[in-house]
Amino acid sequence: MRRRLIAEALGTALLLAIVVGSGIMGERLAGGNTALALLGNTLATGAGLVVLITLFGPISGAQFNPAVTLVMVLRGEMGGRAALAYVGAQLLGAILGVWAAHLMFDDTILQVSQKLRAGPGQLAAELLATFGLILTILGTRRTRPDAVPLMVGLYITAAYWFTASTSFANPAVTLARMLSDSFAGIAPASAPAFLLAQIAGAVLGSWLGGWLFTQERPAS
Repeated sequence: MRRRLIAEALGTALLLAIVVGSGIMGERLAGGNTALALLGNTLATGAGLVVLITLFGPISGAQFNPAVTLVMVLRGEMGGRAALAYVGAQLLGAILGVWAAHLMFDDTILQVSQKLRAGPGQLAAELLATFGLILTILGTRRTRPDAVPLMVGLYITAAYWFTASTSFANPAVTLARMLSDSFAGIAPASAPAFLLAQIAGAVLGSWLGGWLFTQERPAS
């Protein structure tokens, strides 16, 4: 369990360093072009996910996401105590990853985001983004387990652009990004609704994915 928790914390920390760091770099280099900054943020995040899931998947499952951990509990693949430990490791890693990004770019380490992300469209986007992520994971585990890293990375790359929220789809990411007043940040006032939408999307994805991707028994 110790190795699994360290893998979850380290993987989530590196994920947030990628998300926030590439957001800062993109914004600085884009010269005010938001689309260009988002493109840089997107490519780094998608590529980073492929690497991190491939690297840490054999150790901890590379969940890096309390919504994914919740789905594992709902499916009976993880006990409650282990899930709580995973979530704690993910949250700690996420915060450390944000601070590491600030340190790399000579920003103030301790920040609070002022970037409001609100409205029905944003919440619908988070629900759909998380729902789609869970379906991607469950479906790929069922049909092509070796392709999970690539499929998750590709899905998040697409979801950055087809969702109004740029696809947080992760409660640990949402909470940690409250602590970055940067391109990737989210104001604390906006976070609770995002969290609720993500949990709803995860539960819905777990239910539908469990039905769609259940192994059928051959007819006798």
